[in-house]
Amino acid sequence: MHIAQGVLKALNVNKLTKCGVTFRFWVADWFAQLNNKMGGDLKKIQTVGNYMVEIWKAVGMDMDRVEFLHASEEINKRPDEYWTLVMDIARRNNLKRIVRCSQIMGRAEGDDLSAAQIFYPCMQCADIFFLKASGAEAQCRADICQLGMDQRKVNVLAREYADDARPKRMKPVILSHPMMPGLLQGQEKMSKSDPNSAIFMEDSEAEVRTKIKKAYCPPGEVEGNPCLSYIQHIVLPWAKQLAVARAEKNGGNIIYTNFEELAADYASGALHPSDLKPALASSINDILQAGSGGGQRGPRGREAAPAMGCCPAHERGPVRDHFESNAEAKALLKAVKSYKTTR
Repeated sequence: MHIAQGVLKALNVNKLTKCGVTFRFWVADWFAQLNNKMGGDLKKIQTVGNYMVEIWKAVGMDMDRVEFLHASEEINKRPDEYWTLVMDIARRNNLKRIVRCSQIMGRAEGDDLSAAQIFYPCMQCADIFFLKASGAEAQCRADICQLGMDQRKVNVLAREYADDARPKRMKPVILSHPMMPGLLQGQEKMSKSDPNSAIFMEDSEAEVRTKIKKAYCPPGEVEGNPCLSYIQHIVLPWAKQLAVARAEKNGGNIIYTNFEELAADYASGALHPSDLKPALASSINDILQAGSGGGQRGPRGREAAPAMGCCPAHERGPVRDHFESNAEAKALLKAVKSYKTTR
């Protein structure tokens, strides 16, 4: 799992649950099978799903208002309702409109799609209206869809279908988070199939340092700079600060608490990649090894202000240690690492 799936997702979920939202993860095992992930092996796909849940628990996702629902199990509980909904969505859209949603699977409209991959957008659209809670909330649908920008086309399809359906349905609110770019030049987004394109939640300290050292980070350029994207969307929301250690001749040590100030210094040349990169690598390693202490280390090892993000230190555990000390988690990671990633 790359850091956007792990840390960014935990940040987003905790923001919502803090506001009183119940967050239901749709563990899309059948969808991964339709998209030929793990070679279409459902057992392997479900193992990967369990591994992802372990990551979120370890990194500090607040589980009090979080539920995990497996698509294969939930659909089989009410198949008549689900497939009637899928067929109605398919009937009200032409093939061209459905193919335009292929981006949600990491595909392009011009790709040679299998018939299974045509089902996928219709099913994902249906999920939004199919998701129901238990007990007193039994008639609730998914009110908010919190997904990445790469899923926007199927979310728009759902809003269009809400108008087309008879009777009309309530439109879901679409809450999209930005897509993190790959670390190397020209990579628009992270890729699980390219280990150098992203920081992964199980990366060692040395791997994090090496990847950040090699990352594309042109001096003075803010737009399209993956290192600054990591700081803006992961480090600052999590730790509320970035501590940069510099020689006095380069301006001395500094702690940034907002992205605008950091971006201005970087654009002007006051902050150089050779100073920013070590600080970024250190911050990421702090996140992955969180749990022992109250905040990020300041420049030259001095204790900086405590982290005050969505995931306080006392509520989160060290991700790396969890996958070393917890036997079940360790076995899951070993199994997942043995699988070959398929596009």
